[in-house]
Amino acid sequence: MLYTFKSRAAANLIMLQSNAERVLDLIGKQPGPKGIIAAAQMPAAIAALERALEREDAAAKAALDEARAAGLAAPRRESISLRQRTMPMLDMLKRCHKADTDIVWGV
Repeated sequence: MLYTFKSRAAANLIMLQSNAERVLDLIGKQPGPKGIIAAAQMPAAIAALERALEREDAAAKAALDEARAAGLAAPRRESISLRQRTMPMLDMLKRCHKADTDIVWGV
């Protein structure tokens, strides 16, 4: 299944179900066939995504530091990071917040 996020302030954003549901979980929204991120909820959603990205970066740095300290090769990361998966949504959230416009899906 695909999620298509729509708003009046940004182009449609299409995401695979697993990626969209992860993003929705991160921002505290219930994944489902229909939904809305109200303009008033966007500052909290933006902050939640940014915190998740900071945690991912910190965990990757800590893993790299541990591997170096142990004399091991750098650990492998996912081929597509959370940052790469969430940046389109983060951009959409910022544009819609600035325009005071909701984001909807499934409608």
